[in-house]
Amino acid sequence: MTVQSAIVVGAGVAGLTAALSLAESGISVAVLEQSAQMSEVGAGLQISANGARVLDRLGVLSLFSSRWLQPESVTLASGATLSDLATVPLGRIGTERWGAPYGVLHRTTLQQALLQKVEDHPRISLKLGTRIERPSRQALYEEVGMRADLLVGADGVWSKMRALVPGAGQAKFSGFAAWRFVIPEKDAPAFIQRNRVTAFTGPDAHIVCYPLKEVGAINLVAISAGEDPGHAWSISPTEEQRRAFVGRALAGWNSRLCDLLLTAPTPTWWPLFGVSEGHWTDNRDVVLIGDAAHAMLPFAAQGAVMAIEDAYDLAAMVKSMPVGAALVRYEAMRRARVAKVRARGDFNRFAYHARGPIRLARDAVFALSPATRLAAKLDWIYGYKAGEQPA
Repeated sequence: MTVQSAIVVGAGVAGLTAALSLAESGISVAVLEQSAQMSEVGAGLQISANGARVLDRLGVLSLFSSRWLQPESVTLASGATLSDLATVPLGRIGTERWGAPYGVLHRTTLQQALLQKVEDHPRISLKLGTRIERPSRQALYEEVGMRADLLVGADGVWSKMRALVPGAGQAKFSGFAAWRFVIPEKDAPAFIQRNRVTAFTGPDAHIVCYPLKEVGAINLVAISAGEDPGHAWSISPTEEQRRAFVGRALAGWNSRLCDLLLTAPTPTWWPLFGVSEGHWTDNRDVVLIGDAAHAMLPFAAQGAVMAIEDAYDLAAMVKSMPVGAALVRYEAMRRARVAKVRARGDFNRFAYHARGPIRLARDAVFALSPATRLAAKLDWIYGYKAGEQPA
C-alpha cells in the first residue's frame, strides 16, 4: 500500500519542504514543531539550481524570486592578496546550463515562503509549540489525532526522532566552527563584490561573503577549526574571543579582511555538527531527512539543498511503491547522493585551506582552468533533478 497520511516532525526547511512535497503527491500531512512561533535562526543561504528546481515545482520560488539575488558567479579569491583565483559563472549562464537559477537570500525569506505555502495547503495541518521528548508511534498519533502511514524525522542535527530508527547515527562535533556576521551593505568595503559569491581562502580557514538583497546587507561567514562547545547551537562571543580568532585563524591574511572581522557588528559563533554513520530509516514507516540524517559541513554550500532534495525524492518514492520498499530505496539512493556531495565538500575544504606547496599547486591549476570547465565539474550537483530518479 502506498502512503495516504504522514506526520512530519520539524518545521524547518527540510520539514516544510517534505510536507509540501508529500501533500502535492496527494498525501495528508500533519507537521509538528516544538517552537511556539516560527522563526528561523541563521543568516544567509545559497540555493543552487538543484534546490531551486524543487522550490519552483512546489510553487515556492515565485514567492521570493523578485527579492533574492542571483549572483553572476561564485569566485574563489586569495585571502592574502584579495585577487581572484577561479570563477564559476552563474546568473543567466548558470540558469541556461542547469535549467534553474542559483540564488542567495536570507534564511528567513525561504522559511516564510515555505510556511506560506504550507499554511495555504488544504492537505497540510501545522501544529506549533509541540515538543516530543520521547517519540513513539502512539505519542505522535495521539498528538495529531490520527494514525499515519509514514513518520518523517526532520528535526535537525539533535533529532529526537532518531530514537525510532535502530542504528541511527548521532550528532558529533565536526572540529570546525563558523563566525557569522551580517553587515549593512552601505558599511561594507569596496573589495566585497555586490554581484557575486566570494570565497576568500587561506591556510586553515576561509571566508564566504555575498549580498542579501532583501535586507540590504552582506552575509559573511568565516570557517576554521574550533573547540567542542557541547550542545551549544550558537554563542555570542566576547571581543577578546573575536580578537583571538582573527589573530589565530587569519594570521597572514590581508589586513582589510582582518579589520572587517574585527569591527563587524554582533558576531555569532556557530559550532558545526555532523552526524555519525547510521541508518536513516527503520525500513517500515520511519525515515530521517536533512540534518537529522546527514548534517553536512558547509564546504559545498549544499546542506539546505540536500534537505530539499531529500524531501522531494522521498515524496516521489512513497507515491510510487509500498512504503517499506520506498524507504529502503530512498535510503540507498539518497545515501549515495549525499556521500558524493560530502566528498566534494571534503575536496573543497582541502583546496580552500591549503598551505605551502599545495596552495601554490592549487593556484596554478585554477589559473589554467577555464570557467566553463569548472562549471562542467558541477553539472552532476546542480543539474540533479529530484523526483525524477529511477525507482
